Amino acid sequence: MSNLVQSKRRLRIVIDSLKPAVDGGRFPIKRVVGEKVRVCAVILCDGHDILRGNVLFRHASEGDWQQAPMECDGNDSWTAEFDVSQSGKYYFTAEAFIDRTITWFRGFRKKYDAGQFEAVDFETGAILLRELASVIPKKGVETVSKWADLLNRASKTMTSDTMSEISGLIKPFLGSESELAQWTTLAGDRSLVRYPIELAVSVDPAYAANSAWYEFFPRSVGCKPGEAERHGTLVDAEKHLDYVGAMGFDVVYLPPIYPIGKKFRKGKNNATTAQPDDVGSPWAIGGAEGGFCSIHPDLGTMADFERFQKRANKLGLKVALDIAFQCSPDHPYVSKHPEWFKKRPDGSIQYAENPPKKYQDIYPFDFECENVDELWDELKSVVLFWVKKGVKIFRVDNPHTKPFHFWEWLIAEVRSEHTDVIFLAEAFTRPHIMSYLAKAGFNQSYTYFTWRTSKEDLTQYLEELTQTDLIEYFRPNFWPNTPDILPRELQSGGRPAFIRRLVLAATLSSSYGVYGPVYELSEGTPRDQDCEEYLDSEKYELKTWNLKRPDSLAPLMTCLNRARKENSALSSNRRLKFLKISNENLIAFVKSSEDGANVVIVVVNLSSREKAAGMIELPLQSLGLNAGASFYVRDLLTEARYEWKGEKNYIELDPVKMPAHVFVLERVLERGQG
Repeated sequence: MSNLVQSKRRLRIVIDSLKPAVDGGRFPIKRVVGEKVRVCAVILCDGHDILRGNVLFRHASEGDWQQAPMECDGNDSWTAEFDVSQSGKYYFTAEAFIDRTITWFRGFRKKYDAGQFEAVDFETGAILLRELASVIPKKGVETVSKWADLLNRASKTMTSDTMSEISGLIKPFLGSESELAQWTTLAGDRSLVRYPIELAVSVDPAYAANSAWYEFFPRSVGCKPGEAERHGTLVDAEKHLDYVGAMGFDVVYLPPIYPIGKKFRKGKNNATTAQPDDVGSPWAIGGAEGGFCSIHPDLGTMADFERFQKRANKLGLKVALDIAFQCSPDHPYVSKHPEWFKKRPDGSIQYAENPPKKYQDIYPFDFECENVDELWDELKSVVLFWVKKGVKIFRVDNPHTKPFHFWEWLIAEVRSEHTDVIFLAEAFTRPHIMSYLAKAGFNQSYTYFTWRTSKEDLTQYLEELTQTDLIEYFRPNFWPNTPDILPRELQSGGRPAFIRRLVLAATLSSSYGVYGPVYELSEGTPRDQDCEEYLDSEKYELKTWNLKRPDSLAPLMTCLNRARKENSALSSNRRLKFLKISNENLIAFVKSSEDGANVVIVVVNLSSREKAAGMIELPLQSLGLNAGASFYVRDLLTEARYEWKGEKNYIELDPVKMPAHVFVLERVLERGQG
């Protein structure tokens, strides 16, 4: 293909609005291996010449471009798709050219049909076809050359006595446009114009966009109810993996497992003074035993962690580690690199604050220090240390309290060699900051789902996440709770609230997570009525959990995770549509697989106390059904099957029994007319 681009003064083609693009191409869009990238652009040219367009794409490791022909909708909008088959970076752009041969062909055919052609029309076509034959692959040369000879012969025998002979020659050629267009598309010509920017695609492993996370504290699995309390170990946590794996989760996330500082250690319920037996917050990282590349001695050894990870992988679980770039006053960095921390006028190091809250047990890094390059390199080495230990997923604590450029650099550096490593941004902060962190490279992001509880709020927020440009780079991970956050919905709504929030998280988003076992045990007691923090928080003390309680939501979690694995409609956020339903306490939505073969319909009662009933309206045509079709829906939570008919069907949900339906559209009984 010719790459010759014309002088600007001779250009007639404009390529505009190439998408998808994030900030005009400054940041890459995101996809996972196996997905498609649908590219669109506006391509314009003066006059009536026929245009051709191609999307050019390549993996960063490849030098040559591949191409996908673009199609026009008749209104100057052109589209094409290409697949991304390996992780890492892809690049794409678009090119267009005037197809002079097809332009002549269509004009000639109109003249021929009207009996207005002249010998010069044949001659012009013959010249164009010979030029085409000189630049196309060998297998097309014979055919195109034969057409050129045919036109040349026709031009030389054009008299009234030979019109019937010419007609016999030309008619077969007049039906050859599609075959001819194949060769002109490959050839291009000197009118070729290329979009001036190459856009990027960051391609991640599938778990970057579709995963179910389970968080637990290893130190709280050391004993069972009735046993003497003791600090759990990674060996205990390894045994606990069977419980997590049996529920069908994909990722097991551990809060920090590093040594914990003793100076200014927090006591139970975040008390500023700790008792001798208080275990402290795992986020106060570092002690005499080591820092970010060490294991808390009460948890075990590095060998224990390696066995833990090996067992997790055998169960189909990936291990996510917490990266919290902050230090306790006892962290080795404090004595070895005091220049990395901000000093107060009295010479002491500034501890972390979020007024009126004080975190005397945590020293933040000073990212404006003179040795910032050394600091950046050291923190990168921490991530790479754990990558070499086999960790592929990092949940990053409060990334919005560190410079954005640092994360952009760090993530790019790590992923340049380890394209299967992903980072989750734990940033409950302002929208633009959350958005920018995603642009800067974070593969998943915490969200406002935790506080979106009304039908209106959920609908607006999900439409923002799935129907705006956010869909190209911001991957939401829905958490109904975290060790830091016990939302008021769970404080007051009881078990029905825990069920509905779990169902919503697991079905609205292709990635979700829970902090357990408090979640499946529906623990919702706040520290006081004015806060969203747990009473007797596990962040500051050991806990003992009765995992065999009959009211545990573990069976429901298992059911939901199975539904997510068996229904590809739930593996993406791109085809979410909210449905009309005649009750404000009911929220309903549908998700479909890319090919439309798998359809999941979710209905949730948003009240914890009142039954809710209403008529749900289904867009049957978009689901591949006729207006009067009868069909089954099967509830994946209860296995109950219902026969529905037409667009409107009755729903009733009792929050005490089960506040949600997760239906799969099972099969058509009969086709209606329409």
